[in-house]
Amino acid sequence: MFLGLDVGTSGVKAVLEDEAGVLVASAARPLSLSHPQPLWSEQDPDHWVEAVFGAVDDLARTHPRETAAVRGIGLSGQMHGATLLGRDGRPLRPAILWNDGRSQAECAELERRCPELHAIAGNLAMPGFTAPKLVWVAKHEPEIFAEVAKVLLPKAYVRYRLSGEMAEDMSDAAGTLWLDVGARRWSQTLLAATGLDLGHMPRLVEGNERSAVLSRELTQRWGMGADVVIAGGAGDNAASAIGLGAITPGDAFLSLGTSGVLFRVTDRFAPAPEAAVHAFCHALGGLWHQMGVMLSAAASLSWLARILDTPEATLLAPLGTRVARPSPVQFLPYLDGERTPHNDAHAAGALVGLRSAADRGDLVQAVLEGVAFASRDMLAALGRSDQPIAALDLVGGGSRSLLWAQIMADVLGVTVHRVEEGEVGAAIGASRLGRLAATGAAPADVCRKPRRLQSFEPRAAQRAAYDDAYVRWRKLYPALKECIS
Repeated sequence: MFLGLDVGTSGVKAVLEDEAGVLVASAARPLSLSHPQPLWSEQDPDHWVEAVFGAVDDLARTHPRETAAVRGIGLSGQMHGATLLGRDGRPLRPAILWNDGRSQAECAELERRCPELHAIAGNLAMPGFTAPKLVWVAKHEPEIFAEVAKVLLPKAYVRYRLSGEMAEDMSDAAGTLWLDVGARRWSQTLLAATGLDLGHMPRLVEGNERSAVLSRELTQRWGMGADVVIAGGAGDNAASAIGLGAITPGDAFLSLGTSGVLFRVTDRFAPAPEAAVHAFCHALGGLWHQMGVMLSAAASLSWLARILDTPEATLLAPLGTRVARPSPVQFLPYLDGERTPHNDAHAAGALVGLRSAADRGDLVQAVLEGVAFASRDMLAALGRSDQPIAALDLVGGGSRSLLWAQIMADVLGVTVHRVEEGEVGAAIGASRLGRLAATGAAPADVCRKPRRLQSFEPRAAQRAAYDDAYVRWRKLYPALKECIS
């Protein structure tokens, strides 16, 4: 039996998979965000640990025999979060998260300090990444910066609390701007640009390698045997790729979670920073991947549901599974800034085209389409650097909506597949990395593609209408930038 743990932004998921790769059980615990100032986004690292322990406690209570049989654990997590530890191993402040936009000025400063950054890290300096956050802390909280002994990412902090070991995998490390992504090692040049050195970093492992063993205290708590292996794991998107069997160059998927990600596997380091495309290590040695990232995907629908005080399912139900034409209202989904292709932490959302005849359905459809148009932006950005993407697996919470899947196919002009277990892909991927680390099995034998539940083809008539709507939508960001950013 193998345990996958996914430390997300809004919650923790834990899944148990058996030797055949069948999902046996799952549990979840919620997490909350703190926004103490505009553009800030933080969490208490100990809340991740409490949620993880609580989720595994739930599994141990409901499935004691299966939990006791766990041989390997894999970790997945939200990327980029700066978890600053003092010499005692305790957090010095709340973690600064991936969707925190406070360090825009520090990004420019970091690129001035280190002209080689793009070539080494393969990415633009963006506020979401970890390194600019440390430049911000050094400038605005120097007393805390002086006490920093280690910088960990969220899942690495959870690993530390599970095992006492400080280690990080290549895929998550690639999102710090401290990794030489092509060489798969920490860059002393990039670390020095933020006033850090190799001693501040955890050791590096591949995602399917053994990184630690579960502490005796926790094996006893959960009734497990000795020597439960903890894999290196992966950043959330690389873990989702493992869960989807996306381990062959050219494999691609679109994740509609809190954020939105368009992910493509590559067999080489293929940076494209001019298009704000991320180029990271994959969770398996010898593979890399490219990503386009939007900061508010399914979060945009959640925002509308909160504003209207109406459950998401209730908002979606009247629209059915298909729409005949684009909404007369258009939506910019930049509620927390944007990465690909704009790299603008100060970008803001907007509803445009409102008239007295507009109803709730128009607004809901506009939000779904706005996220789809932003996904088309990402598709275009990735298309500049390699072969075009012809089909995508759709995962994440947004994949529950048949309507959204069809809108995606119509807007993107590619076949979209809904897949089995698409909502727990990162946790499934984590459990499979745990299996690889514990057994030494070949990735191709473990990382199999899930069953496709339904496929959505672009509809010709709607495709033409969406092409026109997309051209209009593309004009909104530059037109409104000075007014709403």
